[in-house]
Amino acid sequence: MRRADSLFARLFGVLLLAIVLAHVLAFIWFHLYGHPPPPPPPGAPAHEGMRPPPPPFGGPLVPLTLQLLTLVAAAWYGAGLLSRPIQHLARAAERLSDDLDSPPLADTGPHEARQAAHAFNLMQQRVRQQVQQRGRMLAAVSHDLRTPLARLKLRVEQIPDQLLRGRMAQDLEEMIGMLDATLRYLHEQRSSEALQWLDLQALVESMVEDAQDRGAAVQVSGHCAPLRAQPLALRSCLSNLLENALRYAGHAAIELSDGREQVEVRVRDHGPGIAAEQREAVFEAFFRVEGSRNRNSGGVGLGLTIAREAARRQGGDILLEDTPGGGLTAILRLPRQA
Repeated sequence: MRRADSLFARLFGVLLLAIVLAHVLAFIWFHLYGHPPPPPPPGAPAHEGMRPPPPPFGGPLVPLTLQLLTLVAAAWYGAGLLSRPIQHLARAAERLSDDLDSPPLADTGPHEARQAAHAFNLMQQRVRQQVQQRGRMLAAVSHDLRTPLARLKLRVEQIPDQLLRGRMAQDLEEMIGMLDATLRYLHEQRSSEALQWLDLQALVESMVEDAQDRGAAVQVSGHCAPLRAQPLALRSCLSNLLENALRYAGHAAIELSDGREQVEVRVRDHGPGIAAEQREAVFEAFFRVEGSRNRNSGGVGLGLTIAREAARRQGGDILLEDTPGGGLTAILRLPRQA
């Protein structure tokens, strides 16, 4: 038995009413104009038995047109009745992807829509709890691992063998670097920002000036108008792309390219580059390219992973291609959000 407040009952009622109304209109038309009136009985007044004069237009097209218009109006209303809860759910999902603390979906409408809203709000609450639990776990892991690692660094300094002491110190530094990179990667995953207007050109120029102050060979060119983006995520993305180029090539050139629908930021270097078959794999967490771009260069395999995920949270993406003359070019594409 269907519920009276369900979407099925509402849609069935609308279509049933439309069908009945269409038939009533057609019946009225045919009753008034469908057949010639019978002749009046003998001795009756001339006007008796006469029907209203037919309109200037007539025929079966009129009732059929009335039926068609009625059914089209019912179909339009029914389609809106079906799509409205789905549209509300889609907008709530978009808000949730940007902000886990977005307001819950309104628990209104037909029975199916209320069920979907309740399930969506319950899912949002569980996701929020899991993220908070992971945050607490990350804080605990960070504290519990850093303490014994710090003690190990102090004890390594007491080893008399200089060669062994150097190797152990290098291993400890690598462990600490991997721990810091992993925690930063997990923090980037659980962070959420609202979109806001950002002067991307000013951000890139300030990062280039900071790198030049540290003695890095970095140049910037091109222009870009402000756009809506997530400032912290975008800074993290650009910082990882720039540091990746400086780590493996020792220099970088950044080019800004503005467009009506999207913005491009190209970070070029003339370092060892990456083979075409490995350009997607390097975006996987902890993947390191064998050869020149490897662990000996100081990376732990998370920089490009963090950069791409930060770009995709804003509707953009990062691609890699060869630099003319040798090297690697990272292309950051960001849509112009309305």
